[in-house]
Amino acid sequence: MTAAPHGSPHPTHDDARPVVRALTEEDVPLFRTFEDPGLVGRVITGVGYRTVAEGGDYRPEWTWVALREGRVVARAAWWGGKDDTEPVNLNWFDVLEDDIEAGAELLRQAPFDVEYELILPAGWSEDPRTRAAAEARMEAVTRAGKKLLVERLRYRWTPDNGLPERPGRLEFRAEPDDEVILDVLRRVHSATLDAHARHAIEESGLDTAAQEELDFFHWCPSPREWWQLAYTPQGELVGLHIPAHNPGGPCIGFIGVVPEQRGHGYAYDLLVESTHFLVEHGAEFIAGATDDGNFPMAANFAKAGYPVTEKRINFV
Repeated sequence: MTAAPHGSPHPTHDDARPVVRALTEEDVPLFRTFEDPGLVGRVITGVGYRTVAEGGDYRPEWTWVALREGRVVARAAWWGGKDDTEPVNLNWFDVLEDDIEAGAELLRQAPFDVEYELILPAGWSEDPRTRAAAEARMEAVTRAGKKLLVERLRYRWTPDNGLPERPGRLEFRAEPDDEVILDVLRRVHSATLDAHARHAIEESGLDTAAQEELDFFHWCPSPREWWQLAYTPQGELVGLHIPAHNPGGPCIGFIGVVPEQRGHGYAYDLLVESTHFLVEHGAEFIAGATDDGNFPMAANFAKAGYPVTEKRINFV
C-alpha cells in the first residue's frame, strides 16, 4: 500500500493559503459543517464528533480547521486519553479532494507531531468512492511530511463468534515486577514483525522500544494485576499476554512469544487465554489488531474467531 502520488489529477489551490486555526468551545459546530461524501475516518464507526464537554473524546484546542472564505475545506481532530496532556495520535482528518493542499497546510501549521491513524472500512480499496477519499487524505499527510508506516487489520470479537477452546499447553502466572516484564519485551522485540516496534527500535533502540511498550501497558486503564507470563509445564518461559482495556473498552493489549519458543504456535494459546481472561472479567466484546503483513498473527486471530472489521493505515 502506498500513498497517492503527488501528481494527483485533483485540482489544487496552492496559490492561496487557507486560514488555519484551532477551534474554541463556542465554534465547535463549525467542525460539523464539513461535507465528506467519502465517509472516511471516525464517521464509519457511527460515532460523530463530540467534545469532552459533550461527553465525547475530543478537545477544541486539539481540533483544527482550514478555511477558505469561511468554508471548512479541511479538518483534523487529535485524540488523547482523559488524563493526557498532549495528543496521542491524529485519528480524524478530512480534506476535500479538490483542495488537498489545504489539508497539508493544516497539518504543517498545527503544533502536534504525532502518528496519523487513517480509519477505513475493511474493504475500503474495493469501493471507488472510499478509495478516492482515502487517497486524498494519504496524499495530504504525505505532502505535510509524514511517511507510511503500516496498514493494520482491526478485529472485534463478540460472543456470537464463539469462545475458542483453550489449548491447555501453557501455564499462566501474574508477574508483578516491571523489570521482568521489560526484559521479556526486549527479548520479544529483538526479533519482531511488528512495524511499530521495528520503527521504535530504528529510531531509539531496543531498550526504548521495550520501555514504550511497557508505558503503553501502564497507560491502559485496566488493572496491573492482569499482566501474565506464559510458561511450558517444564517451567520454560514462552512469552507474555496483556489482556487490557483501552479507553474504547476491552482489547488484546499485547501478545508476544520469545524468539527461542517460536514455531510451536504459542501465540494462538496466548490470544485464546487473553480472550478467556477478558470474558471472565465481563467483556462483551474484544478489540484486537495486527499488521497486515503479520500473516502468522492474522491467522491466529482468524482461527480464534476474530473477524476483521476495519483497516487502519498509520503514518509517522
